[in-house]
Amino acid sequence: MTDRPGMKVGDREHPVQGPMLEVGSPAPDFKLIATDMSERILADYDGKVKIISCVPSIDTGVCSAQTRRFNEEAAKLGDGVVILTVSADLPFALRRYCANEGIENTETLSAHRDMKFADDYGVHDTEWRICQRAVFVLDKDNIVRHTEYVPVIGNEVNFEAALEAAKSLL
Repeated sequence: MTDRPGMKVGDREHPVQGPMLEVGSPAPDFKLIATDMSERILADYDGKVKIISCVPSIDTGVCSAQTRRFNEEAAKLGDGVVILTVSADLPFALRRYCANEGIENTETLSAHRDMKFADDYGVHDTEWRICQRAVFVLDKDNIVRHTEYVPVIGNEVNFEAALEAAKSLL
C-alpha cells in the first residue's frame, strides 16, 4: 500500500486518509451496514468476484449515475460477480434511493458507522467525512486485481476497465 494524495473538490484539495490499495495485495476485511441495518463483511461474498464501487454520496448526479450503471451491468455479469456500492450515506438514505431508482442488482452498503472501510481502502475524505470516488475489483480469493482512485470528485470511474477486470476473473 502506498500513501495517497488528496481529492480535488472544486479548486481545493481535500485530505484523504488511508493508504491506496495495490493490485496483488489482499483486500482488507470490512464491516459495513446494509440498508436493513444488518452487517456485511467481506466473507459474506466468498467465492465471488467483487466490484466495490465507492461513491461520495448517493444523492449526487455522478454518484447516482455510477450506481445505476453498475446496477445495469450487474445483470449481465451473472451470479459469479457481486457489485457493492459503498458510501458514508446513512443506510436509510441508501434504502430510499434504491427503492426510488429501482436498484436491485447491486448491494448498497454504508461505511457511516465508523469509517473504518474508508480508512482501510484509502478513500476517507476526512474534511467532509465521505468516501472518495473509487472502484476496486477483487478476485474470488479477495486479492485486489484492479484499483482506480478518482482524483477529482466530479469525475466518473472508468467503467469499462473495472468491468473487463471482473470479467477476466470469471
